Order: sequence, then structure tokens, then C-alpha cells
Amino acid sequence: MTTDILIFTGTTGAGHTYAANSLKYYLEKNGYSVKIVDGFAEGSKLIGKTVSEGYEQLVDYFPKVYRKMYNIFDQNSRFTETVLRSGSRILRNSILKDIEKYNPKLIISTHPIITNFLGRYKDHGLFDKPVLAVVTDFIIHEIYIRDSINAYLVASDYTKDMMIGRGVEPKKIFNYGIPIRKDFLEQHHSQNKKPSILVMGGSLGSKGLLKTFKSLLKLQIPVKITVVCGNNKHLKTRFDEYLKTVDTDKDVEVLGFTQEIPKLMNNSDMIVTKPGGLTSSEAISTETPLIIPFTYPGQEEFNADFLVKSNMAVRPESFKDLTETVDFLLDNRNVIDMMKTRMQEEKSQYSVKDTVQLCDQLMLENI
Repeated sequence: MTTDILIFTGTTGAGHTYAANSLKYYLEKNGYSVKIVDGFAEGSKLIGKTVSEGYEQLVDYFPKVYRKMYNIFDQNSRFTETVLRSGSRILRNSILKDIEKYNPKLIISTHPIITNFLGRYKDHGLFDKPVLAVVTDFIIHEIYIRDSINAYLVASDYTKDMMIGRGVEPKKIFNYGIPIRKDFLEQHHSQNKKPSILVMGGSLGSKGLLKTFKSLLKLQIPVKITVVCGNNKHLKTRFDEYLKTVDTDKDVEVLGFTQEIPKLMNNSDMIVTKPGGLTSSEAISTETPLIIPFTYPGQEEFNADFLVKSNMAVRPESFKDLTETVDFLLDNRNVIDMMKTRMQEEKSQYSVKDTVQLCDQLMLENI
């Protein structure tokens, strides 16, 4: 079975999978056959479940532990090397089996751990296919960096500069943006009768969502508030029960999982959310200013720092400050317009066409 392009992804957060699916769509539109594989689940259902659920449990219930682990692994310590070497050995047979099975002209990875493993296998001459690594956050973690990775797709010049500072050759780094669904590229903002605020917490929902919502109900002027709880059915139920107990002048809509995020973003004046790499890229593409009242530890904290310093986001220090911040922005539309302009400048570098051409080039160089 021969496939032009094999994409490895992983199930720690939805962003890696969404990026893989978006790449698959664009590449298939250009005539390539593409196969997506979950690098963890394919190797071992137990490992896949452990990695996915372990990540969710850590960031939700033990954020300080996850932050410390994230930082330790970013230091490229002897401990880090031991853990990654052991993990690569466990998944080696399944990953190499997939490469042999599909015999691709190009391998793409949207997950940092799988990227690290692929680099290790290639270092040892276990395969000779070109590898493109997609960095799905605005910062770079040491795990991504391996000399044998042929190219990196990144979301900003900030990311590129950080990688160069860590020793990656500039010619390997391409700032064409994190791959996002075409729907985010085709929509346009509509004029709302009243200010509209979108509230999201990622595909799994977030504990901070209800606190965020309560803060927004205290806004001085009538607004429309749309809350997306994602796959978190328990959170959706909590919202429904809470709304039965309050009387508000706000126009409120609470959704579970929905495919209408592109439309919702385009119809919103701002999005209140945690700064996942993909969600942030989607917001930039739709020019929807970000308000960040909560983050997962590790990469999202760094994403938030980048977005705030780039004047594309505001990060209130507390939920009380959130109310005051949004009131200020709604009273000072020039600030919102300034943030939109910065997003327009940032997204001008994003290019699906250039991403596909990069894949073309990597495959041609391997012939």
C-alpha cells in the first residue's frame, strides 16, 4: 500500500489532530494521497490511552506538576533523554511498521513527541524519508528539535527566532502558519446589532468557563454571549442549571460540541478563551481579538505571553478584572480595531499554498 504523504499525530489535546486533518484536506485537494495515523494509539492502545488521559488529568487537576514536567523536559536533561529514549523504543516497531506499510514520499508530524521519535529513528538510519514537523504552538519546546528533521512549519517569526536561538538552521524553518480549517479562511465578520462575545475552553471545555461566564454577566451594557462547552457534557449541564437561577439582560446561548466555530468567531467582536495554538491561529485568521482569563500550564502560558506582547490579546489578572477589561474594550472600540489590525498583519504571513509547495519541494528532493 503506497501513500504519498503519511501524517503522524497524537491525542493530547485536539489541536494536533485538527492540524493533521486540515493538512490532509489541502494536500488531497492538490492531488496527493494522504494517510493520518495516531502514533500513540497505533503502537499500543494502553499507551495511547495513558498519554491522552494522563495529559488531561495533569492539566486539569495537577497543573503545577504538569508545568514542572514541561519545564524539565524543555531543559534536555539526562532524565528527559532517558524517558524519550525509552518511549521511542516502545513505539519504534509500530511507527516503523506504518512507514513501511504506506511507503510515503513524505512524513509529517503534528505532535512534538512523535517528531522527537521520528528524528531518533532517522538518526539511526531506520528510514530515509523526509520529515516535516508542524509546531502547533507559538513557542518551541526542546522535544521538537532533532537535526535529522528536514523542515519545520511554524506560526510566527517569534517561533522561528526562538528556534534559531536553539540551534535550528534558518533554512529549515518556514513561517506559513499552523494549518487550520478552510472555513476560518473564507468567512467574513458581520455587523452585529449588539456586541457579541464568544467564550470557549478548548475541545474538552474548561473549569474556568463558568467563572468566566459569571464575570461577563456583570458587564455594564447588553451583549450577546455565546458559550461553547465542547465535549464536556457535564459542564454544559452545569451551565444549563445555572441559567435557570439567574435573571440577566444578556442574550445568552450555551452550546456543546459544534462545527460552527468559524461562523461564531467571525460573528464575534472578541473571543474569551484559553490560548491553545490552534484556537489562537483561528482567532488571528478571523481577526477576532483574544481575551485570556485562564490558561493550561506550560505551552499555553507562553502562547499567552506572545499574544499579549504582540498586541493581539489581553490577559486579565483575575475574573474581576475580566469584567472591567471587556467593559473598557467595548467602550473603546479603537483598541479592538488596533488588535484586529495586528492580527491582519500577523496572518498576512500565513499561506496554505506555500505549505503545499513546501511539501512538493521536500518530496522532489527525496526522488
